[in-house]
Amino acid sequence: MDNPEMQRFIQKEQQKAMMNEMVGKLTSACWDKCITSAPGSKFSSGESTCLTNCAQRFLDMSVLIAKRFEMQ
Repeated sequence: MDNPEMQRFIQKEQQKAMMNEMVGKLTSACWDKCITSAPGSKFSSGESTCLTNCAQRFLDMSVLIAKRFEMQ
């Protein structure tokens, strides 16, 4: 593939796919951890706090892992 524009397009599409996969994993992991009863129209304050903390930890770990790969 000698076309730089095509390479950029493919790279952007791969990044989108990775982001979608990460969001799916985050949603699944945090939902399973934080939502312990049948969901209602709103999250309880405990569920909301748990989801926020879980998502932040997930993103922090993702950044840490990405930085480790960059160092290699």
